[in-house]
Amino acid sequence: MTGRKNLILIGMPGAGKTTVGFALSEKIGYGYVDSDDVIVAREGKQLPEIIAERGMDGFLDVEAKVNAELCVDRCVIATGGSVIYRESAMKALKQMGKIVYLQLSYAEIAKRLGDLTKRGVAIEGGKTLLDLYQERTPLYEEYADIVVNLEWCTIVQSVEKIVEALQK
Repeated sequence: MTGRKNLILIGMPGAGKTTVGFALSEKIGYGYVDSDDVIVAREGKQLPEIIAERGMDGFLDVEAKVNAELCVDRCVIATGGSVIYRESAMKALKQMGKIVYLQLSYAEIAKRLGDLTKRGVAIEGGKTLLDLYQERTPLYEEYADIVVNLEWCTIVQSVEKIVEALQK
């Protein structure tokens, strides 16, 4: 597993992992993998269905297993926002490449997101988006090799900022 040259994007739902990740892959000539799509393909169900059937812990276990088993090279990997809850997944991803945290303010995330349950966001009952943001931010920062703040950036500007950060 070591020696792979992937870029793994982590961050809150709505941070642009999917959209920016795809554009980044085209810019640098890498493949593109959305780990949520791999989960849906393997399970034969949408994320909200998996969460409803297995509960949050069950979903997080599936997500961790799928991410840890990815076998790709020279790809941009867009992960689900909750991947940071399982250390096993993060250790495996760290071996696969460089982890890039796409950082945005809470206000920007709140503005971008619609109904969290329709997006398949792993959130415990009774918690708010702000709770989730405050809980996850330190974990994203802990696991990141590179932190790129994308506040006020277009997709093109986001890609440029990431490429620039990778060259440092």
